[in-house]
Amino acid sequence: MADGNVMPPKPSVVDTFHVPKAFYEKHPTGTHLKDLDEYKKLYDESIRSPQTFWARMARELLSFDKDFQTTHTGSLENGDSAWFVEGRLNAAYNCVDRHALKNPDKVAIIYEADEPNEGRTITYGELLREVSRVAWVLKQQGVKKGDTVAIYLPMIPEAVVAFLACSRIGAIHSVVFAGFSSDSLRDRVIDAGSKVVITTDEGKRGGKVIGTKRIVDEALKQCPDVTSVLVYKRTGTEVPWTQGRDVWWHEEVEKYPNYFPPESVSSEDPLFLLYTSGSTGKPKGVMHTTAGYLLGAAMTGKYVFDIHDDDRFFCGGDVGWITGHTYVVYAPLLLGCSTVVFESTPAYPNFSRYWDVIEKHQVTQFYVAPTALRLLKRAGDEHIHHKMAHLRILGSVGEPIAAEVWKWYFEKVGKEEAHICDTYWQTETGSNVITPLGGITPTKPGSASLPFFGIEPAIIDPVSGEEISGNDVEGVLAFKQPWPSMARTVWGAHKRYMDTYLNVYKGYYVRKCSSHSD
Repeated sequence: MADGNVMPPKPSVVDTFHVPKAFYEKHPTGTHLKDLDEYKKLYDESIRSPQTFWARMARELLSFDKDFQTTHTGSLENGDSAWFVEGRLNAAYNCVDRHALKNPDKVAIIYEADEPNEGRTITYGELLREVSRVAWVLKQQGVKKGDTVAIYLPMIPEAVVAFLACSRIGAIHSVVFAGFSSDSLRDRVIDAGSKVVITTDEGKRGGKVIGTKRIVDEALKQCPDVTSVLVYKRTGTEVPWTQGRDVWWHEEVEKYPNYFPPESVSSEDPLFLLYTSGSTGKPKGVMHTTAGYLLGAAMTGKYVFDIHDDDRFFCGGDVGWITGHTYVVYAPLLLGCSTVVFESTPAYPNFSRYWDVIEKHQVTQFYVAPTALRLLKRAGDEHIHHKMAHLRILGSVGEPIAAEVWKWYFEKVGKEEAHICDTYWQTETGSNVITPLGGITPTKPGSASLPFFGIEPAIIDPVSGEEISGNDVEGVLAFKQPWPSMARTVWGAHKRYMDTYLNVYKGYYVRKCSSHSD
Protein backbone atom coordinates (compact mmCIF):
# COMPACT_ATOMS: atom_id res chain seq x y z
CA MET A 1 0.00 0.00 0.00
CA ALA A 2 1.37 3.38 -0.98
CA ASP A 3 -0.16 5.54 1.68
CA GLY A 4 -0.92 5.10 5.35
CA ASN A 5 -4.43 3.70 5.26
CA VAL A 6 -4.00 1.10 7.99
CA MET A 7 -3.85 1.97 11.64
CA PRO A 8 -1.63 -0.08 13.92
CA PRO A 9 -3.33 -3.00 15.63
CA LYS A 10 -3.69 -2.97 19.36
CA PRO A 11 -0.08 -3.00 20.51
CA SER A 12 1.30 -5.30 23.14
CA VAL A 13 3.25 -3.70 25.95
CA VAL A 14 6.35 -2.26 24.32
CA ASP A 15 9.17 0.01 25.31
CA THR A 16 8.99 3.75 24.87
CA PHE A 17 11.96 5.21 23.02
CA HIS A 18 12.99 8.76 23.73
CA VAL A 19 14.79 10.85 21.14
CA PRO A 20 18.40 9.60 21.06
CA LYS A 21 20.94 11.88 22.68
CA ALA A 22 23.10 11.51 19.56
CA PHE A 23 20.28 13.07 17.50
CA TYR A 24 20.81 16.37 19.28
CA GLU A 25 24.59 16.08 19.19
CA LYS A 26 24.70 15.68 15.42
CA HIS A 27 21.96 18.25 14.68
CA PRO A 28 23.47 21.29 12.92
CA THR A 29 20.97 23.86 14.21
CA GLY A 30 18.41 22.31 16.56
CA THR A 31 14.80 21.28 16.00
CA HIS A 32 12.10 23.76 15.02
CA LEU A 33 10.27 23.18 18.31
CA LYS A 34 11.98 23.31 21.67
CA ASP A 35 10.32 20.32 23.31
CA LEU A 36 7.12 18.31 23.73
CA ASP A 37 5.57 21.06 25.84
CA GLU A 38 5.85 23.47 22.92
CA TYR A 39 4.14 20.91 20.68
CA LYS A 40 1.31 20.58 23.22
CA LYS A 41 0.91 24.34 23.41
CA LEU A 42 0.76 24.73 19.63
CA TYR A 43 -1.49 21.70 19.25
CA ASP A 44 -3.95 23.09 21.80
CA GLU A 45 -4.01 26.38 19.89
CA SER A 46 -4.60 24.55 16.60
CA ILE A 47 -7.69 22.85 18.08
CA ARG A 48 -9.09 25.73 20.15
CA SER A 49 -8.22 28.59 17.78
CA PRO A 50 -7.77 27.00 14.36
CA GLN A 51 -8.45 30.20 12.43
CA THR A 52 -5.67 32.07 14.21
CA PHE A 53 -3.27 29.14 14.11
CA TRP A 54 -3.65 28.27 10.43
CA ALA A 55 -3.61 31.88 9.28
CA ARG A 56 -0.26 32.39 10.99
CA MET A 57 1.20 29.17 9.62
CA ALA A 58 0.03 29.89 6.07
CA ARG A 59 1.63 33.32 6.07
CA GLU A 60 4.85 31.94 7.55
CA LEU A 61 5.31 29.06 5.12
CA LEU A 62 3.66 30.12 1.86
CA SER A 63 4.13 33.11 -0.43
CA PHE A 64 0.79 34.60 -1.49
CA ASP A 65 0.40 36.95 -4.45
CA LYS A 66 -2.70 38.28 -2.72
CA ASP A 67 -3.31 37.85 0.99
CA PHE A 68 -6.42 36.17 2.35
CA GLN A 69 -8.90 37.59 4.86
CA THR A 70 -10.98 34.47 5.55
CA THR A 71 -8.99 31.60 7.00
CA HIS A 72 -11.71 28.95 6.83
CA THR A 73 -15.34 28.55 5.86
CA GLY A 74 -17.61 25.52 5.65
CA SER A 75 -17.89 22.36 7.73
CA LEU A 76 -17.44 18.60 7.71
CA GLU A 77 -21.22 18.21 7.90
CA ASN A 78 -21.74 20.05 4.63
CA GLY A 79 -18.53 18.99 2.89
CA ASP A 80 -17.80 22.54 1.79
CA SER A 81 -14.59 23.43 3.61
CA ALA A 82 -12.52 26.18 2.01
CA TRP A 83 -9.26 27.66 3.29
CA PHE A 84 -7.50 31.02 2.82
CA VAL A 85 -10.41 31.98 0.62
CA GLU A 86 -9.44 35.29 -0.96
CA GLY A 87 -5.77 34.37 -1.25
CA ARG A 88 -3.97 33.88 -4.54
CA LEU A 89 -0.67 32.08 -5.12
CA ASN A 90 1.19 29.69 -7.40
CA ALA A 91 2.55 26.29 -6.37
CA ALA A 92 5.53 26.35 -8.74
CA TYR A 93 6.57 29.79 -7.50
CA ASN A 94 6.45 28.51 -3.92
CA CYS A 95 8.46 25.39 -4.80
CA VAL A 96 10.99 26.87 -7.21
CA ASP A 97 11.13 30.61 -7.90
CA ARG A 98 11.44 31.90 -4.36
CA HIS A 99 14.41 29.59 -3.73
CA ALA A 100 15.98 30.17 -7.15
CA LEU A 101 15.88 33.92 -6.55
CA LYS A 102 17.85 33.52 -3.31
CA ASN A 103 20.29 30.82 -4.35
CA PRO A 104 20.00 29.56 -7.95
CA ASP A 105 22.99 27.23 -7.54
CA LYS A 106 21.51 25.29 -4.64
CA VAL A 107 20.70 21.67 -5.51
CA ALA A 108 16.96 21.03 -5.78
CA ILE A 109 16.90 17.48 -7.20
CA ILE A 110 19.36 14.65 -6.66
CA TYR A 111 18.56 12.13 -9.36
CA GLU A 112 19.59 8.56 -8.61
CA ALA A 113 19.13 6.74 -11.91
CA ASP A 114 18.35 3.05 -12.14
CA GLU A 115 22.00 2.32 -12.91
CA PRO A 116 24.30 3.61 -10.16
CA ASN A 117 26.47 6.59 -11.16
CA GLU A 118 24.23 7.58 -14.08
CA GLY A 119 22.34 10.21 -12.13
CA ARG A 120 22.74 13.97 -11.96
CA THR A 121 21.81 16.97 -9.86
CA ILE A 122 19.53 19.85 -10.82
CA THR A 123 19.80 23.23 -9.13
CA TYR A 124 16.88 25.49 -8.30
CA GLY A 125 17.97 27.82 -11.11
CA GLU A 126 18.02 24.94 -13.60
CA LEU A 127 14.69 23.65 -12.30
CA LEU A 128 13.11 27.07 -12.86
CA ARG A 129 14.32 27.05 -16.46
CA GLU A 130 13.10 23.49 -17.14
CA VAL A 131 9.71 24.04 -15.51
CA SER A 132 9.23 27.28 -17.44
CA ARG A 133 10.04 25.73 -20.80
CA VAL A 134 7.65 22.82 -20.29
CA ALA A 135 5.01 25.32 -19.13
CA TRP A 136 5.44 27.08 -22.49
CA VAL A 137 5.06 23.77 -24.31
CA LEU A 138 1.85 22.92 -22.46
CA LYS A 139 0.47 26.38 -23.10
CA GLN A 140 1.20 26.04 -26.82
CA GLN A 141 -0.56 22.68 -26.80
CA GLY A 142 -3.71 24.46 -25.71
CA VAL A 143 -3.64 23.64 -22.00
CA LYS A 144 -5.48 26.32 -20.04
CA LYS A 145 -5.93 27.09 -16.37
CA GLY A 146 -8.23 24.45 -14.86
CA ASP A 147 -7.49 21.83 -17.54
CA THR A 148 -6.18 18.43 -16.45
CA VAL A 149 -2.93 16.95 -17.76
CA ALA A 150 -2.28 13.21 -17.40
CA ILE A 151 1.28 12.31 -16.34
CA TYR A 152 2.49 8.74 -16.89
CA LEU A 153 6.17 9.02 -15.99
CA PRO A 154 8.68 6.89 -14.09
CA MET A 155 10.79 8.24 -11.24
CA ILE A 156 12.91 10.72 -13.18
CA PRO A 157 13.43 14.47 -12.61
CA GLU A 158 11.16 15.22 -15.55
CA ALA A 159 8.24 13.90 -13.48
CA VAL A 160 8.87 16.69 -10.96
CA VAL A 161 9.25 19.17 -13.83
CA ALA A 162 5.92 18.03 -15.28
CA PHE A 163 4.13 18.46 -11.92
CA LEU A 164 5.41 21.99 -11.56
CA ALA A 165 4.93 22.99 -15.20
CA CYS A 166 1.25 22.12 -14.84
CA SER A 167 0.88 24.08 -11.61
CA ARG A 168 2.82 27.00 -13.11
CA ILE A 169 0.10 27.57 -15.71
CA GLY A 170 -2.77 26.76 -13.33
CA ALA A 171 -3.43 23.34 -14.86
CA ILE A 172 -4.33 20.30 -12.75
CA HIS A 173 -1.90 17.39 -12.84
CA SER A 174 -3.36 13.90 -12.79
CA VAL A 175 -0.52 11.46 -12.22
CA VAL A 176 -0.98 7.79 -13.01
CA PHE A 177 1.52 5.34 -11.55
CA ALA A 178 3.80 4.23 -14.39
CA GLY A 179 3.27 0.58 -13.53
CA PHE A 180 -0.47 0.60 -14.13
CA SER A 181 -1.98 -1.14 -17.14
CA SER A 182 -3.24 0.56 -20.27
CA ASP A 183 -6.82 -0.05 -19.08
CA SER A 184 -6.15 1.72 -15.77
CA LEU A 185 -4.51 4.62 -17.57
CA ARG A 186 -7.38 4.84 -20.06
CA ASP A 187 -9.98 4.99 -17.28
CA ARG A 188 -8.13 7.78 -15.49
CA VAL A 189 -7.53 9.83 -18.63
CA ILE A 190 -11.21 9.62 -19.53
CA ASP A 191 -12.49 10.37 -16.02
CA ALA A 192 -10.21 13.39 -15.63
CA GLY A 193 -10.96 14.68 -19.12
CA SER A 194 -7.26 15.05 -19.93
CA LYS A 195 -6.43 16.16 -23.48
CA VAL A 196 -2.65 16.07 -23.00
CA VAL A 197 -0.58 13.12 -21.75
CA ILE A 198 3.09 13.30 -20.70
CA THR A 199 5.17 10.11 -20.82
CA THR A 200 8.54 8.60 -21.81
CA ASP A 201 9.66 6.37 -24.66
CA GLU A 202 10.47 3.77 -22.01
CA GLY A 203 11.13 3.56 -18.29
CA LYS A 204 13.84 1.74 -16.38
CA ARG A 205 13.48 0.11 -12.98
CA GLY A 206 15.49 -2.59 -11.30
CA GLY A 207 17.43 -3.34 -14.47
CA LYS A 208 14.22 -3.90 -16.43
CA VAL A 209 12.71 -1.82 -19.21
CA ILE A 210 9.08 -0.67 -19.03
CA GLY A 211 7.28 0.13 -22.29
CA THR A 212 5.59 3.32 -21.12
CA LYS A 213 4.92 4.75 -24.60
CA ARG A 214 3.51 1.43 -25.78
CA ILE A 215 1.14 1.37 -22.78
CA VAL A 216 0.07 4.96 -23.47
CA ASP A 217 -0.59 4.18 -27.13
CA GLU A 218 -2.77 1.22 -26.16
CA ALA A 219 -4.71 3.30 -23.61
CA LEU A 220 -5.30 6.16 -26.03
CA LYS A 221 -6.98 3.92 -28.61
CA GLN A 222 -10.10 4.56 -26.53
CA CYS A 223 -9.37 8.20 -25.61
CA PRO A 224 -10.33 10.18 -28.73
CA ASP A 225 -10.23 13.52 -26.90
CA VAL A 226 -6.46 13.37 -26.29
CA THR A 227 -4.84 15.77 -28.74
CA SER A 228 -1.19 15.70 -27.66
CA VAL A 229 1.34 13.28 -26.15
CA LEU A 230 4.59 14.85 -24.92
CA VAL A 231 7.31 12.17 -24.86
CA TYR A 232 10.56 12.43 -22.90
CA LYS A 233 13.42 10.40 -24.38
CA ARG A 234 14.63 8.21 -21.50
CA THR A 235 16.26 5.26 -23.31
CA GLY A 236 16.36 6.37 -26.95
CA THR A 237 14.69 3.19 -28.16
CA GLU A 238 12.60 3.63 -31.29
CA VAL A 239 8.90 3.68 -30.40
CA PRO A 240 5.69 3.86 -32.46
CA TRP A 241 4.77 7.42 -33.36
CA THR A 242 1.47 9.10 -34.15
CA GLN A 243 2.14 12.13 -36.33
CA GLY A 244 0.19 15.21 -35.34
CA ARG A 245 -0.29 13.91 -31.79
CA ASP A 246 3.08 12.79 -30.45
CA VAL A 247 5.89 15.30 -29.88
CA TRP A 248 9.36 14.95 -28.37
CA TRP A 249 9.99 16.77 -25.09
CA HIS A 250 13.59 17.66 -26.01
CA GLU A 251 12.57 19.14 -29.37
CA GLU A 252 9.66 21.17 -28.02
CA VAL A 253 11.41 22.79 -25.05
CA GLU A 254 14.14 24.18 -27.33
CA LYS A 255 11.55 26.39 -29.02
CA TYR A 256 10.68 28.45 -25.95
CA PRO A 257 12.21 30.94 -23.49
CA ASN A 258 13.73 30.02 -20.13
CA TYR A 259 11.08 31.85 -18.12
CA PHE A 260 7.32 31.56 -17.98
CA PRO A 261 5.57 33.88 -15.51
CA PRO A 262 3.60 31.86 -12.93
CA GLU A 263 -0.18 32.02 -13.18
CA SER A 264 -1.78 33.31 -10.00
CA VAL A 265 -4.57 30.97 -8.86
CA SER A 266 -7.10 31.02 -6.06
CA SER A 267 -6.23 29.20 -2.84
CA GLU A 268 -9.09 26.77 -3.51
CA ASP A 269 -8.31 26.15 -7.17
CA PRO A 270 -7.49 22.46 -7.78
CA LEU A 271 -3.80 21.54 -7.72
CA PHE A 272 -4.05 17.86 -8.62
CA LEU A 273 -6.15 14.73 -8.94
CA LEU A 274 -4.87 11.42 -7.65
CA TYR A 275 -6.89 8.30 -8.30
CA THR A 276 -7.44 5.63 -5.68
CA SER A 277 -9.15 2.30 -6.24
CA GLY A 278 -12.83 2.53 -5.43
CA SER A 279 -14.87 -0.26 -3.83
CA THR A 280 -17.23 -0.14 -6.82
CA GLY A 281 -14.39 -0.72 -9.27
CA LYS A 282 -14.53 2.82 -10.66
CA PRO A 283 -11.41 4.74 -9.58
CA LYS A 284 -11.90 7.80 -7.39
CA GLY A 285 -10.19 11.00 -8.50
CA VAL A 286 -9.32 12.54 -5.13
CA MET A 287 -8.99 16.29 -5.63
CA HIS A 288 -6.61 18.47 -3.63
CA THR A 289 -6.59 22.24 -3.76
CA THR A 290 -3.64 24.59 -3.87
CA ALA A 291 -3.04 26.53 -0.66
CA GLY A 292 -4.36 24.01 1.85
CA TYR A 293 -2.47 21.08 0.37
CA LEU A 294 0.77 23.07 0.07
CA LEU A 295 0.49 24.15 3.69
CA GLY A 296 0.00 20.56 4.88
CA ALA A 297 3.05 19.45 2.90
CA ALA A 298 5.21 22.30 4.18
CA MET A 299 4.04 21.99 7.79
CA THR A 300 4.65 18.25 8.03
CA GLY A 301 7.94 18.55 6.21
CA LYS A 302 9.08 21.13 8.72
CA TYR A 303 7.79 19.62 11.96
CA VAL A 304 7.49 15.87 11.32
CA PHE A 305 10.70 15.49 9.34
CA ASP A 306 12.56 18.42 10.88
CA ILE A 307 13.58 19.72 7.44
CA HIS A 308 16.13 22.54 7.43
CA ASP A 309 17.60 24.49 4.52
CA ASP A 310 20.65 22.34 3.89
CA ASP A 311 18.98 18.95 4.32
CA ARG A 312 18.87 16.20 1.72
CA PHE A 313 15.54 14.39 1.87
CA PHE A 314 15.13 10.87 0.48
CA CYS A 315 11.59 9.53 0.18
CA GLY A 316 11.49 6.10 -1.44
CA GLY A 317 7.87 6.50 -2.56
CA ASP A 318 6.84 6.78 -6.20
CA VAL A 319 5.34 10.00 -7.57
CA GLY A 320 2.42 7.89 -8.77
CA TRP A 321 1.20 7.73 -5.16
CA ILE A 322 0.42 10.39 -2.57
CA THR A 323 3.66 9.67 -0.70
CA GLY A 324 5.64 10.72 -3.75
CA HIS A 325 3.46 13.76 -4.38
CA THR A 326 3.85 15.12 -0.88
CA TYR A 327 7.28 13.93 0.23
CA VAL A 328 9.29 13.55 -2.98
CA VAL A 329 8.00 16.71 -4.64
CA TYR A 330 6.09 19.26 -2.63
CA ALA A 331 7.33 19.20 0.98
CA PRO A 332 11.08 19.24 0.24
CA LEU A 333 10.82 21.83 -2.53
CA LEU A 334 8.45 24.10 -0.59
CA LEU A 335 11.05 24.16 2.19
CA GLY A 336 13.95 24.73 -0.19
CA CYS A 337 16.00 21.63 0.57
CA SER A 338 17.30 18.94 -1.81
CA THR A 339 15.09 15.97 -2.70
CA VAL A 340 16.27 12.59 -3.95
CA VAL A 341 14.42 11.21 -6.98
CA PHE A 342 15.14 7.47 -6.93
CA GLU A 343 14.43 5.57 -10.14
CA SER A 344 15.50 2.09 -9.05
CA THR A 345 14.54 -0.50 -6.42
CA PRO A 346 16.02 -1.24 -2.98
CA ALA A 347 17.47 -4.50 -4.34
CA TYR A 348 19.13 -3.26 -7.56
CA PRO A 349 21.91 -3.89 -8.32
CA ASN A 350 22.16 -5.30 -4.79
CA PHE A 351 20.59 -4.96 -1.35
CA SER A 352 22.89 -2.11 -0.31
CA ARG A 353 21.42 0.32 -2.87
CA TYR A 354 19.42 2.45 -0.40
CA TRP A 355 22.35 2.62 2.00
CA ASP A 356 24.75 3.52 -0.82
CA VAL A 357 22.48 6.40 -1.86
CA ILE A 358 22.14 7.65 1.72
CA GLU A 359 25.90 7.59 2.25
CA LYS A 360 26.78 9.06 -1.15
CA HIS A 361 24.45 12.04 -0.84
CA GLN A 362 24.70 12.52 2.94
CA VAL A 363 20.95 12.07 3.27
CA THR A 364 19.47 13.57 6.44
CA GLN A 365 15.91 12.16 6.29
CA PHE A 366 14.86 8.78 4.88
CA TYR A 367 11.19 7.83 4.40
CA VAL A 368 10.12 4.42 3.16
CA ALA A 369 7.48 1.69 3.52
CA PRO A 370 7.80 -1.27 5.91
CA THR A 371 7.52 -3.55 2.86
CA ALA A 372 10.98 -2.42 1.76
CA LEU A 373 12.34 -2.56 5.30
CA ARG A 374 11.21 -6.17 5.74
CA LEU A 375 12.91 -7.09 2.47
CA LEU A 376 16.16 -5.42 3.50
CA LYS A 377 16.11 -6.90 7.00
CA ARG A 378 15.75 -10.39 5.52
CA ALA A 379 18.60 -9.68 3.10
CA GLY A 380 21.03 -9.41 6.00
CA ASP A 381 22.94 -6.77 7.91
CA GLU A 382 26.10 -7.33 5.88
CA HIS A 383 24.63 -5.02 3.25
CA ILE A 384 24.59 -2.12 5.72
CA HIS A 385 28.26 -1.26 5.52
CA HIS A 386 28.04 2.54 5.70
CA LYS A 387 27.95 4.83 8.71
CA MET A 388 25.24 7.05 7.19
CA ALA A 389 26.29 9.57 9.80
CA HIS A 390 24.10 12.43 8.57
CA LEU A 391 20.80 10.56 9.07
CA ARG A 392 18.59 12.26 11.67
CA ILE A 393 15.09 11.04 10.81
CA LEU A 394 13.97 7.58 9.73
CA GLY A 395 10.38 7.63 8.51
CA SER A 396 7.94 4.81 7.87
CA VAL A 397 4.77 4.99 5.77
CA GLY A 398 2.04 2.76 4.38
CA GLU A 399 1.25 0.21 7.09
CA PRO A 400 2.09 -0.49 10.73
CA ILE A 401 5.74 -1.34 11.23
CA ALA A 402 6.32 -4.52 13.24
CA ALA A 403 8.28 -4.13 16.47
CA GLU A 404 11.21 -6.27 15.32
CA VAL A 405 11.52 -4.31 12.06
CA TRP A 406 11.19 -1.02 13.97
CA LYS A 407 14.07 -2.00 16.27
CA TRP A 408 16.20 -3.19 13.35
CA TYR A 409 15.58 0.14 11.57
CA PHE A 410 16.56 2.03 14.72
CA GLU A 411 19.62 -0.04 15.63
CA LYS A 412 21.11 -1.14 12.31
CA VAL A 413 20.14 1.65 9.93
CA GLY A 414 20.00 4.57 12.33
CA LYS A 415 22.83 3.33 14.60
CA GLU A 416 20.61 4.31 17.56
CA GLU A 417 21.23 7.95 16.61
CA ALA A 418 18.26 8.73 14.34
CA HIS A 419 14.67 9.34 15.44
CA ILE A 420 11.99 7.05 13.96
CA CYS A 421 8.77 8.67 12.75
CA ASP A 422 6.09 6.07 12.00
CA THR A 423 3.47 8.12 10.16
CA TYR A 424 -0.23 7.56 9.53
CA TRP A 425 -2.10 9.29 6.72
CA GLN A 426 -4.04 8.71 3.51
CA THR A 427 -4.33 9.98 -0.04
CA GLU A 428 -7.36 11.92 1.15
CA THR A 429 -5.61 13.60 4.11
CA GLY A 430 -2.88 15.03 1.87
CA SER A 431 -0.19 14.92 4.54
CA ASN A 432 0.67 13.18 7.81
CA VAL A 433 -2.14 13.32 10.37
CA ILE A 434 -1.00 11.07 13.24
CA THR A 435 2.74 11.06 13.66
CA PRO A 436 5.68 11.75 15.90
CA LEU A 437 7.50 15.04 15.42
CA GLY A 438 11.14 14.53 14.54
CA GLY A 439 13.41 15.16 17.49
CA ILE A 440 10.48 15.87 19.82
CA THR A 441 8.05 12.98 20.39
CA PRO A 442 8.86 9.85 22.41
CA THR A 443 7.92 6.83 20.31
CA LYS A 444 7.16 3.15 20.62
CA PRO A 445 7.02 0.41 17.99
CA GLY A 446 3.53 -0.13 16.61
CA SER A 447 2.22 3.34 17.45
CA ALA A 448 1.84 6.33 15.15
CA SER A 449 2.01 8.46 18.29
CA LEU A 450 0.20 11.82 18.51
CA PRO A 451 -2.08 13.85 16.24
CA PHE A 452 -0.53 16.51 14.06
CA PHE A 453 -1.58 20.14 14.42
CA GLY A 454 -5.26 20.71 13.69
CA ILE A 455 -6.10 17.00 13.75
CA GLU A 456 -8.67 16.16 16.43
CA PRO A 457 -9.06 12.38 16.39
CA ALA A 458 -11.96 10.43 17.82
CA ILE A 459 -12.75 6.73 18.04
CA ILE A 460 -16.25 5.73 16.96
CA ASP A 461 -18.12 2.60 18.03
CA PRO A 462 -19.02 1.02 14.66
CA VAL A 463 -22.23 -0.45 16.08
CA SER A 464 -23.72 2.55 17.89
CA GLY A 465 -22.02 5.28 15.86
CA GLU A 466 -21.16 7.04 19.11
CA GLU A 467 -17.79 8.42 20.07
CA ILE A 468 -15.86 6.31 22.59
CA SER A 469 -13.66 8.03 25.15
CA GLY A 470 -11.00 6.76 27.49
CA ASN A 471 -7.87 4.67 27.20
CA ASP A 472 -7.53 1.11 25.90
CA VAL A 473 -10.50 1.41 23.54
CA GLU A 474 -10.91 0.29 19.94
CA GLY A 475 -13.14 1.43 17.11
CA VAL A 476 -13.21 3.38 13.87
CA LEU A 477 -10.80 6.29 13.57
CA ALA A 478 -12.46 9.62 12.78
CA PHE A 479 -11.47 13.29 12.76
CA LYS A 480 -13.67 15.97 14.30
CA GLN A 481 -12.31 19.10 12.60
CA PRO A 482 -11.46 19.99 9.01
CA TRP A 483 -7.80 20.70 8.25
CA PRO A 484 -6.25 22.55 5.30
CA SER A 485 -4.76 19.62 3.35
CA MET A 486 -7.83 17.38 3.35
CA ALA A 487 -9.22 16.46 -0.08
CA ARG A 488 -12.17 18.61 -1.13
CA THR A 489 -14.07 16.19 -3.36
CA VAL A 490 -13.98 13.23 -5.70
CA TRP A 491 -13.63 14.57 -9.23
CA GLY A 492 -17.07 14.78 -10.81
CA ALA A 493 -18.69 12.85 -7.96
CA HIS A 494 -19.19 14.99 -4.86
CA LYS A 495 -21.97 12.75 -3.55
CA ARG A 496 -19.55 9.84 -3.62
CA TYR A 497 -17.09 11.95 -1.63
CA MET A 498 -19.75 12.80 0.96
CA ASP A 499 -21.01 9.22 1.25
CA THR A 500 -17.50 7.76 1.51
CA TYR A 501 -15.96 10.16 4.02
CA LEU A 502 -18.41 12.60 5.61
CA ASN A 503 -21.85 10.98 5.78
CA VAL A 504 -20.76 7.76 7.49
CA TYR A 505 -20.83 9.47 10.89
CA LYS A 506 -22.21 12.97 10.48
CA GLY A 507 -19.87 15.68 11.69
CA TYR A 508 -16.79 13.47 11.36
CA TYR A 509 -14.31 12.68 8.62
CA VAL A 510 -13.98 8.89 8.38
CA ARG A 511 -12.15 6.51 6.16
CA LYS A 512 -12.84 3.18 7.74
CA CYS A 513 -9.68 2.21 9.56
CA SER A 514 -9.63 0.36 12.85
CA SER A 515 -7.88 2.19 15.64
CA HIS A 516 -6.71 1.59 19.17
CA SER A 517 -6.10 4.28 21.77
CA ASP A 518 -3.83 3.63 24.71
